[in-house]
Amino acid sequence: MILDICPSPALYPYYQQENDTVIVVDIFRASTTICHMLHNGATAVIPVADIDEAKRYKEKGYLVGAERNTRKCDFADCGNSPFDYTAERVKGREVVFTTTNGTMAIKQSEDARELLIGSFSNIGALISHCIERSEHIVVLCAGWNNRINMEDMLFGGAFFERLSSRRRVSFGSDSVRIAQLLWQLAKKDLLTFLQESDHYPRLVANSAVGDVAYCLNSDTLSVVPLYHPADKKIRAHP
Repeated sequence: MILDICPSPALYPYYQQENDTVIVVDIFRASTTICHMLHNGATAVIPVADIDEAKRYKEKGYLVGAERNTRKCDFADCGNSPFDYTAERVKGREVVFTTTNGTMAIKQSEDARELLIGSFSNIGALISHCIERSEHIVVLCAGWNNRINMEDMLFGGAFFERLSSRRRVSFGSDSVRIAQLLWQLAKKDLLTFLQESDHYPRLVANSAVGDVAYCLNSDTLSVVPLYHPADKKIRAHP
């Protein structure tokens, strides 16, 4: 099994291969929030990259989550916090979702053989899924406006450590080694380590500190979100 980590969506064309499994990761907070929605009973998540498209869905009566630069968009029902998507709100419904970084990365990689959504919350379920179905995996970090961030790379390091404890894993590139070394530095206290990151102050400024701890908890959900290219929707894999 080969694992690679693409540290920015801008670099994805250089990591893309045929027949790969792509795991889009936006720890703070889109990928974590998508996992939470599906865990709470949403039938599908419809990722859109464009605000105007999200508004058109809103006019049709869809439940819409929209965020830009960490803030909920004025027209939307919800923002990008997992706590916005309670079971009472999403169960049995499709949710249209657009964010600054995560949904952009999803749209960019939608031609992958298999496109999954990853977070610390479902990392164990993801690994079990990949062991059964994948030979070449690319963790695609959503980053921030095409720049590398620490939290997504840390997920890549954690994913490598967990996966390599169960299967023999080869490095696809040096980025896996970089993520592994970063994870070794941070894993004893992720929250404290990430307080020095670029994105943490943005979350603090927008009263989203409560989301941080939730997004860093591992193995709290068993859902594996899978993108279906035929209708461009994300559903929980059976």
